[in-house]
Amino acid sequence: MCDLLRINTDRGVMLNDGKSRFSIDGKPISHFVGTSTFSEYTVVHIGCVAKINPKAPLDKVCVLSCGISTGLGATLNVARPKKGQTVAIFGLGAVGYAAAEGARIAGASRIIGIDFNPNRFKGAEKFGITECVNPKDHDKPIQQVIIEMTDGGVDRAIECTGSISAMISAFECVHDGWGLAVLVGVPKKDDSFQTHPMNFLNERTLKGTFFGNYKPRTDIPGVVEKYMNKELELEKFITHHVPFSDINKAFELMKKGEGLRCIIHMDA
Repeated sequence: MCDLLRINTDRGVMLNDGKSRFSIDGKPISHFVGTSTFSEYTVVHIGCVAKINPKAPLDKVCVLSCGISTGLGATLNVARPKKGQTVAIFGLGAVGYAAAEGARIAGASRIIGIDFNPNRFKGAEKFGITECVNPKDHDKPIQQVIIEMTDGGVDRAIECTGSISAMISAFECVHDGWGLAVLVGVPKKDDSFQTHPMNFLNERTLKGTFFGNYKPRTDIPGVVEKYMNKELELEKFITHHVPFSDINKAFELMKKGEGLRCIIHMDA
């Protein structure tokens, strides 16, 4: 992975010279995750710029810039479930639902959604999820519940929370011999992952991904075309619209888990 795409939320400066391109009254302002898209004008690394179909509606395809592509690619590019296989999705936010959408597109026969928030289960079937499980409803580890539900474990599991316990559960719920778990969520800086070595010796596979293994400049235009060709639905991910003046409302919706993707209109 090149330095541009490494997970580094602290960077806040341009990669080539370590300096910011923004300032107020001579005081430098850090870039937000290398793109600073909450500004009317921005300076970004060339690797973060993708030329897309000019007919694509920006108020729809803008959601492909992060979470949707990450979840979709985690399934289609990394987990790669075969038609008829079973898939477990840990975390039913926008990234998790995008991972489920990828499993639906791939032809998975069962897509199990796992989340602590039962409100996330409403409308889950739109993303191909066939059944939902809340760990709070069980008195045993959720990985054990999933193993019992699927007679030995799922074929693929995708973790989309950043929670260490969810990562362990995702890995330990896949089937011995061929099961594959993919870690998508970004953990806290000092977190560590621990599991028994026998889980590897029993031929389970663990992988991680950033941005769904998509390369922004070369791959995102193709994902946009999937939307334009009606192979991929984006509207169902967009739950709210707010003007830029209400950006804090968008953050509140996100923190409360009341929405998937909120479109911020800069001109409103």
